[in-house]
Amino acid sequence: MPNAPSYDLHAALGYQLSLTARVIEKRFEDGLKGLGLTRLYWCILLACTQEGLQTPSEIAAFVSVDRTAVSRALRQMEDAGLIRRESGERDRRTTLVQATPRGADLLAQANRLARANSAHFLAKLGEGDKARLTALLDRLREGEETRLPNL
Repeated sequence: MPNAPSYDLHAALGYQLSLTARVIEKRFEDGLKGLGLTRLYWCILLACTQEGLQTPSEIAAFVSVDRTAVSRALRQMEDAGLIRRESGERDRRTTLVQATPRGADLLAQANRLARANSAHFLAKLGEGDKARLTALLDRLREGEETRLPNL
């Protein structure tokens, strides 16, 4: 199609937002790797400690990944000594997830990395830029579905 209108991918809003998000995530994930964690493991630890979520289904909904991926990660995390799974008291078919002391310690370290990563990028913004950026991002999401499964 020789006459098709051109599109500047690198100037596109979606591309710019995605690239920025990926740069921020990669820097954080590199730090997590040093702790032996993945971003999914960190999110699961956040869910079962700070959010008080106990079942794989609750955790999957919080993390926005499918339950199969969470179940696989929970097995790996249990093998690594990060969490423990137990059957529910009333319903033995229910699985309850809890962080181990080792998992809680790594979560505290990962949270420090998350705060430092956020501070690293926010330091690049001038006075008032953070509030403006947040307001602009809020405006872009206004009226849109924000509960996106499997991010």
